[in-house]
Amino acid sequence: MTIPVFNILVGWRDLLDIFLVTLLLYRVILMAQGTRAGAAMHGLLLVIIVYLVTRPLGINTLNWILENFLSSLVLVVVIIFQRDIRTALTYMGSRRGLFSTARQKTNAELREKIADAALYMAQRKIGALIVIEGAVPLSDIVQGGVVLHADISRELLISIFWPGGPLHDGAAVIRGNKIAAAGCILPLTTLVQGKQDYGTRHRAALGITEDTDAIAVVVSEERGVASVAVQGKLTGGFDAAKLDRVLGSVLEKHT
Repeated sequence: MTIPVFNILVGWRDLLDIFLVTLLLYRVILMAQGTRAGAAMHGLLLVIIVYLVTRPLGINTLNWILENFLSSLVLVVVIIFQRDIRTALTYMGSRRGLFSTARQKTNAELREKIADAALYMAQRKIGALIVIEGAVPLSDIVQGGVVLHADISRELLISIFWPGGPLHDGAAVIRGNKIAAAGCILPLTTLVQGKQDYGTRHRAALGITEDTDAIAVVVSEERGVASVAVQGKLTGGFDAAKLDRVLGSVLEKHT
């Protein structure tokens, strides 16, 4: 069966092809939105537009440079988006896959416990790093720490990060409604420009949220400030109510 569209016969395979490509591009744009990859895609699009404009104008030198640049487009894309491609492939191979945005939901009571613990520690300048797992599993990181699989409570989170304790220097990983592990070591961000004043905890919070869809709550022991890291971006200066609202909003967007 074919459908006449502007005197062109379009078969069902063509329609399926168009649908799948559109869906794939839509999902890629959603994943890249608000990330470094999204900004890089805009830059790459600008280069392509400049090339298309300069080609008919006969601006030979610039056109030659852009033509050689774009002739290796696949290699360029792999180099520019290396980290983001790895993250996307990891997400596709996770338990939820490319065509689902579901994450394990953290209910309001658990969010409140995390927010209360973070603000309690911030007021007393106790450093902490709490990571909420998303669709991308953090199994390697969990196994590298001390596995707890314990119910979440404000008191337990505070005791984990109490100064002098054996687990206070690492991160606690929340999986579903459990503290999966504590004392976990996270990858540090390599993008340090403009972030030289960040300590190890903040760089770890940025690193894990750059590589995965996890959400990190970090407390600075120097400044006594609680911050939230999402997609490699850090915002802070919260009171208990606002921190709970921010966590709820961020988790809802990732649901």
